[in-house]
Amino acid sequence: MQSLQGLQCLCALTVLVLSKGVAAQYSSDLCNWKGSGLTHESHRKDVEQVYLRCSEGSVEWLYPTGALIINLKPNMLSSTSKHLTVCIKPFKDSRGANIYLEKTGELQLLVQDGDKSPNKVYCFGFDQGGLFIEASPQLDISRKITGFQYELIHQKAISDLHTMSAPCRPCSDIEVLLAACTSDFVVKGSIGKVTNDEEQQEALIDVNVEKLYRQKNKIFMPKEKGWVGAIRTLLECGVKPGEGDFLFMGRMHFGEPRLGCAPRYKDFQRMYREAKDKGLNPCEVGME
Repeated sequence: MQSLQGLQCLCALTVLVLSKGVAAQYSSDLCNWKGSGLTHESHRKDVEQVYLRCSEGSVEWLYPTGALIINLKPNMLSSTSKHLTVCIKPFKDSRGANIYLEKTGELQLLVQDGDKSPNKVYCFGFDQGGLFIEASPQLDISRKITGFQYELIHQKAISDLHTMSAPCRPCSDIEVLLAACTSDFVVKGSIGKVTNDEEQQEALIDVNVEKLYRQKNKIFMPKEKGWVGAIRTLLECGVKPGEGDFLFMGRMHFGEPRLGCAPRYKDFQRMYREAKDKGLNPCEVGME
């Protein structure tokens, strides 16, 4: 613990000392940045500023040396910034640097170099600070690439992202009703099969869709009767094939459909009708 704290203090000092002399780099497409430590290998203590202006994208740092400060400056009204959550998902083979959350010179380790947690997503409030990436000391920087995808998510959507805390907790009635109004996909269907991916610690759920209420992307494709598609969830949630209809809801997360709430359809019908009778339904949903 003391060595980690010492490292954090050293890194914080690096930020403070070098902040006046850092070089600024702007992403060519404002969403993604790709750079190489070889451009300043002779100045291994250089700190570069990178500015990104999209709500999602990626950072790829080849042969990391020195450090990067990632500035996420989305083209949104400043009043909404405090309601944003930032999530990053390291590349599968990312290595060569530690990733910190930095605010006013204070550092908190977010992703340690060499962490092999598959598909792990790290999230923090937009106002909690920015990203500081420091290359690990090493004699050979070849074949080292540090990279991650990032997303900025409005906090109202957080409850639907089951990569957050309590990922397998059943949704409450209120959460189900809100999810039906705000999710990227809402479909009535049944589970065809479940494929477990032990390496990625995920389950791929094949869904046979009877009624398509909404889909943001082409997740579910038409077939002779209805639609068919696949959505992902964590393996620890223990999803298994079974009979009956469900209302599958969720969001696109790092380009993939992630399962949020999935009550049995008859239970959703009950929740919706009870809320509508009391005038408390948050939106209209076409019921059968």
